[in-house]
Amino acid sequence: MIIDSTGVVIDPRVRHAISPALERGDMKIVHGIIVHQTGSSSAAVTLNGYKSTKDNPKPSGAHFLIDKDGTIYQTVSIYKKAPHVGFLKSRCVAQHTCSPTELKALKGKKPGQQIGEVELKKKWPSKYPSNADSIGIEIVGEALPKNEPNRDRRTYESVTKEQQASLQWLVQELSLTLNVRMAEVFRHPIVSWKNETEASTATW
Repeated sequence: MIIDSTGVVIDPRVRHAISPALERGDMKIVHGIIVHQTGSSSAAVTLNGYKSTKDNPKPSGAHFLIDKDGTIYQTVSIYKKAPHVGFLKSRCVAQHTCSPTELKALKGKKPGQQIGEVELKKKWPSKYPSNADSIGIEIVGEALPKNEPNRDRRTYESVTKEQQASLQWLVQELSLTLNVRMAEVFRHPIVSWKNETEASTATW
């Protein structure tokens, strides 16, 4: 994979749709890749949501977006942070590797912001990759049914075969080019408190 001096991928498989509103400062190193689903019906809807507006001046989004037909869009420079992860879960709790000091720091902390703040004080690989050191890949797909008020009870659509092929290519290329271990590629719900079905049908 060729990446130019501005962090843009130069490849016929990748279309450029850079959204400056998603940038959150320079990213000096990449330790991981996080795979998401958008919750939207199309790439067009998602790309429109990446624009800064009066009501949403700092939208959330990832570095890449994969449409249902497999089209890949790059929306943030590889060299920039993007707001795509959210509060981190505790990696040592998930992997049963917490030291007494880590357990003490987590004691009494609630899921979400409280645990997330503890985790951000750690260095990788003691914590999961975060906004500061990960590339985000969004896959277009809705969480259904829409009329279910509890978002965690909705089920995300299955990834299409075209999306799957594009995701596998993109993850492999990013992993090789940025020296990211495949063990550091995660679905969003693994690293943060999200609907457990998000990206559950994606493989790489």
